[in-house]
Amino acid sequence: MNQELFLLAVLDGISYAALLFLVALGMTLVFGVMRILNMAHGSLYAFGGYFAATLGLWAAARGLSPAWSFLWLVVAALVIGAVLGSVMEVLLLRRLYEKEQILQLLVTFAAFMIFEDLQRMIWGAQPYFVSDIVSYLGVAEILGITYTRYQLMVLPGVALVVFVGLRWFLRSSRTGRQIVAVAHHREVATAMGIDAKRICLLTFVAGSMLGALGGALASPTTSLVPGVGAEMIVLSFAVVATAGLGQIEGTLVTALLIGLARSFSVYLQPELEVLVPYLIMVLVLLFRPQGLFSVAQARRV
Repeated sequence: MNQELFLLAVLDGISYAALLFLVALGMTLVFGVMRILNMAHGSLYAFGGYFAATLGLWAAARGLSPAWSFLWLVVAALVIGAVLGSVMEVLLLRRLYEKEQILQLLVTFAAFMIFEDLQRMIWGAQPYFVSDIVSYLGVAEILGITYTRYQLMVLPGVALVVFVGLRWFLRSSRTGRQIVAVAHHREVATAMGIDAKRICLLTFVAGSMLGALGGALASPTTSLVPGVGAEMIVLSFAVVATAGLGQIEGTLVTALLIGLARSFSVYLQPELEVLVPYLIMVLVLLFRPQGLFSVAQARRV
C-alpha cells in the first residue's frame, strides 16, 4: 500500500467512524441508563437520513442556498428523534422495563420491522441522495490527496462536539447527574426524589436524536435505500458490544478502531469488508466477554 492509499484509508476510516460513533453512542446511552438494547435504533438512523434528504430536496426545489443545508440535517435529527423517540418510550418501552431482556429484544425488533415497512410506504424503494452541502463546502488537499471538506472536517467535528458535550452534560449539569444516578441504581434514585420516568424519556429521546443525527449526516454522502437501517444497527451493535455496553469513551475508541479496520480492508482485501467489524468483535469477546472498557462492578454511562 502506497502513501496515497494509506492516507485515503485513514481519512475514509475516520469519517465513517464518526457516523458509526454517533449511532452507537445513542444505543449505548439508552442501554446504560434504561438497560434496554433497542433493536429499532437502526430505523431512527434511516428515518433521520430520509427526512434530511427530503428537507434538502425541498430546499433545493425552492432555490434556497446550500449554506442552509447543515440546518436541515440538524432539524431532521431533532424532529425524528423527538417524535419517534417519545412515541416509542411512552407507548412501548415503559411496558417493558420490568420484563425479561429477551422480550425487550423481540418487541424492539418488531418495532424495527414496522418502521422498515413504514419507511417503504413513505419513501418507496428508490434511492435518496442529496449532496448540496458537500458540493458547497468543496474539497481540500492533504499531502497531495483531494478530499471533501464535509467528510474531513464536518463529520469528525460533529462527533467530537457531541462526545465532549455529552460528557460535560452528564458530569456537570443537574439533569446529567440525575441520569447517571438512574443508570447506577434506578430504585435508589427514585427513593431520593428523582423522577425516573422523566429521566428515561429524556435519555431515550436523546439517544434517538443521536441515531437520527447519524443518518442525517450520512445522507449527503450515502445513497439511502431500504435496508440501510438494518446494516447500521448491526455495525452499531458490534461497536457497542466490543466496547462494553454502556461505555461512552469506549464507544468512541471502538468506533474509530472498527472504522479504520473496515476502511483498510476495503483497500487491501475488499471481500473482507463485511467480515472485519464482526471478526474484531468476536476476538474481543472471546478474551473479554464484558467488552474492552467495561467494569464488572459498575453500571455506568
